[in-house]
Amino acid sequence: MQFLIISIVCSVAVSILFKLARKYRIQIIQAVAVNYVVAIACTLYFLKPNLGNWSQYGHHWLLFALLGILFPLGFVVLGKAIERVGMVKTDAAQRLSVFLSILAAFLIFHEVLTLSKMISIVLAFMALVCLLYHPGQSSKKAAGQSLGQTVFWLLLVLVCYGSVDIILKILAKSGQAFSSVLCVAFILSALFIFTYLLLKRTVWQAVSILAGLILGSLNFINILFYIKAHQAYSQHPALVFAGMNLGVITLATLLGTGIFREKINAVNIVGIILALVALTGLFYGADIQLWLSRR
Repeated sequence: MQFLIISIVCSVAVSILFKLARKYRIQIIQAVAVNYVVAIACTLYFLKPNLGNWSQYGHHWLLFALLGILFPLGFVVLGKAIERVGMVKTDAAQRLSVFLSILAAFLIFHEVLTLSKMISIVLAFMALVCLLYHPGQSSKKAAGQSLGQTVFWLLLVLVCYGSVDIILKILAKSGQAFSSVLCVAFILSALFIFTYLLLKRTVWQAVSILAGLILGSLNFINILFYIKAHQAYSQHPALVFAGMNLGVITLATLLGTGIFREKINAVNIVGIILALVALTGLFYGADIQLWLSRR
């Protein structure tokens, strides 16, 4: 269980880092770039991917290119969303992105739609609507802009992280080793983002580089201990999936509202509860369905 706890803490710590970005004038895109240097080094040292046979990756060049773009884009979007919308709603939207991969499982991988999954998907969309709810302000125009901003950033987070999950599932089904896929995706991400920064003639800031070193360490530790949690509970993957998602939403909500004084209304709280119920139903519902099929 300690592996899962460490992974949850690191995931939320990334959100806290982005939350503090504006206060300390951290350039998110610079931090994300440095993050990938750290992530590549840690992956090579700890996971020891087999990169000798490059031909095994050739026919997946488009998927790797998409990951190379979506990985850094997801981080930048996450940081901007936390800055504009808040940590609580953003983390909930990020975790709800798993339902995009569930929809893809039915549409792309032809998975059977069970009752528990159907109910969970409905609850997830209800949760998203509740998270997007923003009470009226003094000006209708201002309220409309606030709602539009919330919808834009939360949906962008959901789409970015959901798309990454779908691509990783496609690569996993092709039989590629996880550590090798991860390393190649990190390398391409670094190439894309450093090329962008070079073309923009970016003036590097020490505080952003330091933030990137911290971000890269947290990002890799999150991934490493998430893998270890799956290895430790190899017979109970639903426990790890549900524990990770529910743990992140719960901890982010406690810290966001308790420490950072983020304002959430009663409808938003209902949305968070619905998200927790939906995620629980999704992962434990799958185990219940399997148990019933064996009776």
